[in-house]
Amino acid sequence: MKTRCIISFIMICVFGIPAFAGVEKTIANLTAAFKGESTASAKYAAFAEQAKKEGFLPVAIMFEATSKAEAIHALNHKAVMEKLQVKADPVMPHFTVKTTKENLEDAIQGENYEFTSMYPDFIKTAKDDNANDAIKSFRWAMETEKRHSLMYTNALTALNKNDLKSLPKVYWVCPKCGNTYDQAKPEDKCAFCYTSRDKFIKFDK
Repeated sequence: MKTRCIISFIMICVFGIPAFAGVEKTIANLTAAFKGESTASAKYAAFAEQAKKEGFLPVAIMFEATSKAEAIHALNHKAVMEKLQVKADPVMPHFTVKTTKENLEDAIQGENYEFTSMYPDFIKTAKDDNANDAIKSFRWAMETEKRHSLMYTNALTALNKNDLKSLPKVYWVCPKCGNTYDQAKPEDKCAFCYTSRDKFIKFDK
């Protein structure tokens, strides 16, 4: 990636060729991912407020944590775009808030799409483009979305059984990659980026 950046710098200075020449598909994917994660962050924050209104505090705490994780993913994608000298335009999120049950179903569907289809495709393209920073940012998001999907599925099951007491009471989010833990004491270092646990962001009552 370092060699590619040096070459790109020479190309734009000497020949007037854009710095991101050759990685246009990855740039388009980064743009889409930045928009998607920004929207997800805002949507989950709204879902958290709806859960509070319905008296589902454990679900609200979970959505607050995942909202933060998605915001971190968006910032990571944006940083890669800026490194490639591409501006990330502001995002105006569009989504609908329904009941918490419906919101959980929506969240599950969105997360499943991201980690089974969207991000694997984005990673494949980034590998073809030799865009290592994009690969890392996409992979961190993809692995986190797998965890979010499971959390949402468990929350929906608990809600349907009227058993919210069985849900976790505390969540932790890695500030570097967005990895999300739903346990009282997570591992010493983030499983994805190796950030120390003492830097994790805590979400609870």
